[in-house]
Amino acid sequence: MAQTQHLPAMNFSTLFDISKKTAMAWVDDYAPSMGAAISYYTAFSIAPLLVIVIAIAGYVFGEEAVRGALQGQISGLVGSDGAAAIQGLVSSAREPTEGLVASGISIVFLVIGATTVFAEIQSALDRIWHVPEKAKPSGLWGLLRARFLSFGLILGLAFLLMASLAVSAAVAALGTWFSALLPGWEIVLQVLNMALSVVVETLLFAMIFKLMPSTRIAWSDVWVGAAVTAALFELGKVLIGLYVGKAGISSTYAAAGSIAIILIWVYYAAQIFLLGAEFTKVYATEYGSHRGAPKTQAPETPVKSEDPVPEVPPQPVRWPGDPAGGAARRGGDGEDLPLVTRIALVAVVGGLFAARVAVVQWIGGRKRRVRQR
Repeated sequence: MAQTQHLPAMNFSTLFDISKKTAMAWVDDYAPSMGAAISYYTAFSIAPLLVIVIAIAGYVFGEEAVRGALQGQISGLVGSDGAAAIQGLVSSAREPTEGLVASGISIVFLVIGATTVFAEIQSALDRIWHVPEKAKPSGLWGLLRARFLSFGLILGLAFLLMASLAVSAAVAALGTWFSALLPGWEIVLQVLNMALSVVVETLLFAMIFKLMPSTRIAWSDVWVGAAVTAALFELGKVLIGLYVGKAGISSTYAAAGSIAIILIWVYYAAQIFLLGAEFTKVYATEYGSHRGAPKTQAPETPVKSEDPVPEVPPQPVRWPGDPAGGAARRGGDGEDLPLVTRIALVAVVGGLFAARVAVVQWIGGRKRRVRQR
């Protein structure tokens, strides 16, 4: 008879323990590199993805209304320059093609382009969940399954957009009606809109965390991580928006400024998403349905020889120019670097990148002042 596992209360100590393990897993799984890959594929997938979402939601609310709502949301995220660049990409992707064959080919490539970023997200989630290669879908059926699943998530995104637009319209109507009765209704309206955004994002993240990895995950495992990711995403939108708005990226990168804004915003948003995925995995492993599951399952290979096998002590990995070996480089006993050291290394790399951006902006400002003289 199965015993029911009682999950511990989410107090400060438990939250700190999960956060510490999440940060360690985020570093160990090379999340910055995975975020760079996701941002790269998003640059090519965002236009066909929005075209499909607008086409589906446009049947209910009208294409112009959906385009206007998305334009306002995107402008609030990446600024006017980035929104104009995305609008141009969407307009180019929506240009009609002549002939039935050409239209069919365009639709196929549109679907492939829209689902590419989800395939990369699935690869990142499989890496986070340490899915073995033999458990991942392979071959033609695996490719088709991944594409169909990605397209299903696009349909879910369109449904959530329609629900969000419907609720937003209802809230706006209530705001018009209550504005004369309640003087402070504007503040309540803003709180409702923010709560609506968190709910929609939680549902979207929960679907991705549950359906995309090539392993079984219970719904009870993803809700906490999805809610944490949605809260971090709302906070990150404000911080990333301040950085993009104050950094002067458009003037620094000239003609490529709009694309640079999109890539930078998507990169930092991907880091928030991957951090939430790591949080979900740690929660499921430590306190959820994966609690007590073996982390690795190595096959047992029997020794055919009856002679005892001598035990050979592990030798440290020695790199060229490193006579002390990898063990001394990591720590005297070959242990991994402490969490504080890892976070410090990530902070140093981030500081160097920020310093480089500041230097580039300073040089660009000097050049502009010289030209003005």
